[in-house]
Amino acid sequence: MEAGVISSLMLICAVGASLAFGVLVAYGVCQVMFRVFRQHATAVARDRVSASGVRMAVEG
Repeated sequence: MEAGVISSLMLICAVGASLAFGVLVAYGVCQVMFRVFRQHATAVARDRVSASGVRMAVEG
C-alpha cells in the first residue's frame, strides 16, 4: 500500500474513534444530569406536598 492511503486510513480511524468517544462522554453527561434533575424534582415535589394539607405518596 501507498503511504498516502495508509495515512488517510489512519486519519479516518482516528476521526471515528474520537467521534465515538465524544458520543459516549455526552451520553454519560446526559445520564448524570437526568439523575440529578430527577432527584431535584422529587425533593421539590416532596416539599410542596408536605407544605400543603394534602397527603400524597411521593417516590423517594
